[in-house]
Amino acid sequence: MSEVTVGNVVRNMDTKIADDEILHVTGLKKHFPITTGVFKRTVGHVKAVDGVDIAIKKGETYGIVGESGCGKTTIGRCILRAIDPTGGNIQFRNNDDIVNVDSLSHHHLRDVRRNMQMIFQDPYSSLNPRMTVLGIIGEPLICNKMMKGNELRYRVMELMELVGLDRKQLERYPHAFSGGQRQRIGIARALATNPKFLVCDEAVSALDVSVQAQILNLLMELQSKLDLSYMFISHDLSVIRHISDRVGVMYVGKLVESTTTEELFKNPMHPYTEALLSAIPIPDPTKKAQHITLEGEVANPAKLPSGCYFHPRCRYATDRCKEEHPEFRDLGNEHFVACHYAGEYKANSNKSDGE
Repeated sequence: MSEVTVGNVVRNMDTKIADDEILHVTGLKKHFPITTGVFKRTVGHVKAVDGVDIAIKKGETYGIVGESGCGKTTIGRCILRAIDPTGGNIQFRNNDDIVNVDSLSHHHLRDVRRNMQMIFQDPYSSLNPRMTVLGIIGEPLICNKMMKGNELRYRVMELMELVGLDRKQLERYPHAFSGGQRQRIGIARALATNPKFLVCDEAVSALDVSVQAQILNLLMELQSKLDLSYMFISHDLSVIRHISDRVGVMYVGKLVESTTTEELFKNPMHPYTEALLSAIPIPDPTKKAQHITLEGEVANPAKLPSGCYFHPRCRYATDRCKEEHPEFRDLGNEHFVACHYAGEYKANSNKSDGE
């Protein structure tokens, strides 16, 4: 892969990123070492993310869903280089330049981070209780030496109004706000440097349902107004369905299915996705839900099973699943699935039901 440095950015001369994409991730891995003894000898690795491919288009929301511990948040942190990935390539469209985020120095990374920010899960712990709203929202602008003085103050007030806060609350501290208002402060902070890409890490999971709807609607409004692209991480399928254009389903560090939101909910092709969707409550007492119960426990990322990671819990598993790892393949219309029998098992199951 040939690269040249132009100004403060690294340009990839063999780029794979499409013209309509803002982010292109290939083979992303993050393995945490397991150490023991006084000398911290490495005896193994926790494979939190183990070879993930993601492409996010300009102006779209890509949702990532899965059980707790599947690696959703780790992907987001690796993309932003909050933690360094073990392997893979992360290409990001930084204005007119294509940069390899995974290989940037910390000095060059500061410039790129103006265009990629994060909205954190907990609005209570993600805000400094000793700083006012002015200090919290204005901090990214000060750190990046973009504004100061009255210019900074007016920019913070502008951001507050943008997210639905009263500019009179400029000198208040976080404890004076509700959970929803605190999350609005977090969103305003993320928008301070005019980014084009946001990682929303469980951005509404700590809020009441009614407040969740308000924040989701705000994010969608901001996306339309500011031409933003989102990676939206959540374990809540109803939230993912409401806000996402496309969805990736994760299981133990790997994507097992990825397609448009409409297609995923209408035609799930992976047994794990099928089980997740069957757990969604049906808001009709006259209809009986047909839940799919998964046997066993989630695979241990420090001691993964052979073949398909999902095979110990899959009701369709065969000997091939136990020995051969499935390829993440396109079944048509950009519906990617990592299953040897994607589409086949469902047809056979329906045939058996009919008989």
